[in-house]
Amino acid sequence: MKGKTVEESRLMIVQQMVQSDANLAGNVHGGSIMKLIDSTAGLVASRHASGNVVTASIDRLDFYHPVFIGELLKISASMNYAGTSSMEIGARVEAENVMTGERRHTASAYLTFVALDNKGKPCPIPPLVPSNEEEERRHREAAERRKIRLEERSSEKKSQGL
Repeated sequence: MKGKTVEESRLMIVQQMVQSDANLAGNVHGGSIMKLIDSTAGLVASRHASGNVVTASIDRLDFYHPVFIGELLKISASMNYAGTSSMEIGARVEAENVMTGERRHTASAYLTFVALDNKGKPCPIPPLVPSNEEEERRHREAAERRKIRLEERSSEKKSQGL
């Protein structure tokens, strides 16, 4: 199977936050942002796998600053790692005040997706081909996070008697 570069599946989505995304104080709900992150990362995963994918986990989601009604939310997502059927996507979220032009890095996340065949079973995906030093670094770091995730899952199963 021919490999794919990070650029082949990278994606950026921009959406204006509206009242239905927010609480009474005018702050956008973290869950609304999470859904947009998951949707954007899922599209990246689908592009890389050229097929159906499902979210397996959200490893890390950190919120740094609030997002307010009327602001533009920009989500940039790209492949960090591709295994046999699973892949890690990194997402960066920025908010922009359209009146002042101020931009803030508001959240970051790592998500794992699994590619599925027509029967709903995991299926092979193309390898990821890093094109520069930064992509190689992100790939190495993602491989280490994957190793830790697998060790944690194994430990959890043992403690649950599974």
